Amino acid sequence: MSSNQYCPSLTHYERLKTLEVNIGSVALGNALPIRIQSMTTTNTMDTKATIAQSLRLIESGCDYVRITAPSISDAKNLLPIKLSIRKAGYDTPLIADIHFTPNAAMTAARIVEKVRVNPGNFIDKKRFEHIEYTDLAYEEELEKLRLKFIPLIHICKEYGTAMRIGTNHGSLSDRIMSRYGDTPLGMVESAMEFVKICEEEGYKQIVLSMKSSNPQIMVQAYRLLVHRMMQNGPVYPLHLGVTEAGEGDDGRIKSSVGIGALLEDGLGDTIRVSLTEEPEKEVPVAQKLVARYRKRKRHEIDGKIPALSINPFSYQRRKSRKVLNIGGEQVPVVVADFSLKNKISKYDLESIGYSFDTLNDKWNIADATADYIFSNHQIIDFESAPGLGIICSANIWAENHEPENHFPFFNIYQFLSATKKHSKMNVVYATLPDLNKELIKQLDADKTVVLLIDTFHEHGMAEQRALFYQLEAAQSQIPVITGRAYGDLNTEQFQVDSSVDLGSLLLDGFGDGIFIAAENCGTDELVNRTAFGILQATRCRISKTEFISCPSCGRTLFDLQQTTAAIRAKTNHLKGLKIGIMGCIVNGPGEMADADFGYVGSGPGKVTLYKGKEIVERNIDSASALNHLIRLIKTNGMWSEPGHDA
Repeated sequence: MSSNQYCPSLTHYERLKTLEVNIGSVALGNALPIRIQSMTTTNTMDTKATIAQSLRLIESGCDYVRITAPSISDAKNLLPIKLSIRKAGYDTPLIADIHFTPNAAMTAARIVEKVRVNPGNFIDKKRFEHIEYTDLAYEEELEKLRLKFIPLIHICKEYGTAMRIGTNHGSLSDRIMSRYGDTPLGMVESAMEFVKICEEEGYKQIVLSMKSSNPQIMVQAYRLLVHRMMQNGPVYPLHLGVTEAGEGDDGRIKSSVGIGALLEDGLGDTIRVSLTEEPEKEVPVAQKLVARYRKRKRHEIDGKIPALSINPFSYQRRKSRKVLNIGGEQVPVVVADFSLKNKISKYDLESIGYSFDTLNDKWNIADATADYIFSNHQIIDFESAPGLGIICSANIWAENHEPENHFPFFNIYQFLSATKKHSKMNVVYATLPDLNKELIKQLDADKTVVLLIDTFHEHGMAEQRALFYQLEAAQSQIPVITGRAYGDLNTEQFQVDSSVDLGSLLLDGFGDGIFIAAENCGTDELVNRTAFGILQATRCRISKTEFISCPSCGRTLFDLQQTTAAIRAKTNHLKGLKIGIMGCIVNGPGEMADADFGYVGSGPGKVTLYKGKEIVERNIDSASALNHLIRLIKTNGMWSEPGHDA
């Protein structure tokens, strides 16, 4: 095994072989179908409401239903809930979600088919304290953990109950943070401490997860975990999810980027899409993600693929040269596809962020504005928006005497034989089969070249990744725009597919721009919004406020959907600001790991505000909490009025 292997293959689709774990009537792992799950948002003590929502989740397609059990009373109430679901004719396994209460876990493990524990707060405490441990002191802490954890393991063995050891990036314990930091390695070590204790007790009915609200961190942690298990064995099944993904487009795109990047490499045995919406709306998104792999065949990528040229456990952007505003250290560009329009007008540009003010004869430019349009066989005959470039057919460009702000688009052989080229930028179309070492060398010699890459392979992400590997092996620094084409998809499927295909490469640092050709997949505005959403989710280009909001559960102390909508309405103009919106302390200062400000439920009708992980105001009445949040943002110099830059 190579020193950085984390999946069965980088050149064809193949599921990672994992242990089979029995979870009631629905087993997991060992090449079984990828299972879908969601979580109730009701108060667990509201038996009737929890049963009703569980049944809706089951009927919408959930293989497992998770229910929070924050107390022993909640855990005991899982029994009547389970019995009612069985009486309704369903044997869908139930999962108890446990955080701070080992006794609740031991109660639930006698009732439901699986319990979830979070190593960061199940036994260890989190006070955001840095503690210098000697090796001996650290081992003593592990022994305390072992003694408190073993009783749960014994109950799980006795009752045949499975366990998910679910690490969250934002809730690593002070002990782990002090030794490993707030890192993917810390996440893996946190889980493996618990796994080791389970194995010592002869218990292997384990599922593992490495969740984060940041898809970069989440993907790196899962890869590192799998690498560790492939080295030392056994390989346990994986539960995939991006925690606190948010709502609407943002939640769907962020979840698809993180979960999809792992599914593309054959990792993942069960998934949960976490949206700040009704849980039934999570299931269709998960189904669309999983459906991509149900019939995925083992297609090898043509040609010899160089060895993995990146460190898959940390983010590094591929080095490329700067050509105009593409490549180098500049943020990735967005190219909008206008090639199917009969006649492009200035009003078409409104869909990609440019609006023309006729009264004042000027262009207004939004934050999420495409940098280029691909017009193909058209020349733009009106004065376009400042900074907008037009990429058109090389023949049309030459025939129209090299119009201003237009750049020629060639295939490789057109470019190599062309007598007329642009002095600043030439866009060259290529797929992996088009390229070889000699052609890359020829293209690399011209410092005006930008590649626009495409794929027709069923496992298109792997083929495009292989193309980047070829460039890396040739030590080429040609900037690359990654292109993908879609047709006849509904909005949700289009966002899922494009987020997986393009987001997976961006998470590996590959790509200086993205080009989405979407025919009959939605409006131009939707496609542009999706492109910028993918860049935001991968942390490559920030164009709006980021809301890190949990999906709600029985612990939640206010209406998350209404609260998130109200906060979004007041702060959505604050470009680059990250606001964590958490329903309770479990998903509080830890889970919103890298948020600038936090809005956390701390009691019925009460909210506590954070700056980073520090409490600023405690137990504010929820009716006035939004105003307090705005005041806090202003006090820290991070507020601007709508219509002005933050």
